[in-house]
Amino acid sequence: MNFQLTSQPIETLIDSLHPHTGGIVTFEGRVRDINEDREVSSLEYVAYPELALHEGHAIIDQALKQFDILKAYAIHRTGHLEIGDIAVWIMSAAIHRQEAFEATEYIINTIKARVPIWKKEHYRDGKTVWVRCDRCAHHHDHNHVVKEKSHGTG
Repeated sequence: MNFQLTSQPIETLIDSLHPHTGGIVTFEGRVRDINEDREVSSLEYVAYPELALHEGHAIIDQALKQFDILKAYAIHRTGHLEIGDIAVWIMSAAIHRQEAFEATEYIINTIKARVPIWKKEHYRDGKTVWVRCDRCAHHHDHNHVVKEKSHGTG
């Protein structure tokens, strides 16, 4: 499986790679304790799983066609994450490092633009905000939000 959603902590395990692999690029997006001058205590990610998996697989497939890479994987967390947790993990393997770098950048940017995963920031002052999701702020039922939105990620 080249794209996954998981509520479990991400472990960066790399299975057997192609023997021609000379460059492996990994990206870890981690939960940080500050965003736009606000103290963050944790994050929450909610996904529309069926569409998220469909789009995630399509993005990896496109990267494999567009870049000269041998393998690519992406894993995105859902649920409640603490400071320091890995929210998204991406790996690209290629014969040369440049292709792996370019593919990894393409994958993370395209996931953020197309995969229906929404991020809610929890702040130390007790307030919460849905990030880049104007309509999310008006709903309290996460399932309702997930069904009516079709894309966006934080």
